Amino acid sequence: MTRPLAELTAAVNAICDEVEQRVERTVVVLRLECTSAESRMWPGEVGIRDVNRWERAVRRLERLPAANVAVASGLSGGPALDLLLAADFRIGAPDLVLVLPVNDGHFWPGMSVYRLVQNLGVARARQIVIWGMDLSVTKASELGLIDQISEDLDDAAHTAVVLMGRVSDQELAVRRQLLLEASTAEYDEALGVHLAACDRELRRLAVGTGS
Repeated sequence: MTRPLAELTAAVNAICDEVEQRVERTVVVLRLECTSAESRMWPGEVGIRDVNRWERAVRRLERLPAANVAVASGLSGGPALDLLLAADFRIGAPDLVLVLPVNDGHFWPGMSVYRLVQNLGVARARQIVIWGMDLSVTKASELGLIDQISEDLDDAAHTAVVLMGRVSDQELAVRRQLLLEASTAEYDEALGVHLAACDRELRRLAVGTGS
């Protein structure tokens, strides 16, 4: 993924536009194929507004009312890393390596750092960010950054789409919110969100049993 930042931003927004216009249940599949060492270089000579538009596009994708599956191979840094970490389910090829982006030889402080902390906690993310560690697909799987390693990416993606397609958009939104609350909120603050979700589920059960 060595396309210009503006072009990548437009592509992500186009995906979001299409999903938001659909009525039927949808699962987005992101194919992140990187074969060049240039994948480590990101984002190049751009303006801060361009960076902001990109980050907002990734956040928009992350919050779509649809599950998203990322399938990644090769040297994945920069935009590929951003999109991979924003996915609900992540599949890696055996040759996948996660790398932190650099811009003109300097560490790029994008939101991939934020998502690494959200996924791993500060202690483990610090080891990666401070030392600029590259992560093999095996190590990434051990850390929980990759959900499945597969040589047959098409088959793995198809299976993931079938399984994730069984989760309703509303239920997916609830699960995402509960995960977010658990990682960022204090117990008493998170309790209200969890109780509201439990109440919705109990009401659904009551309607289903006719009580």
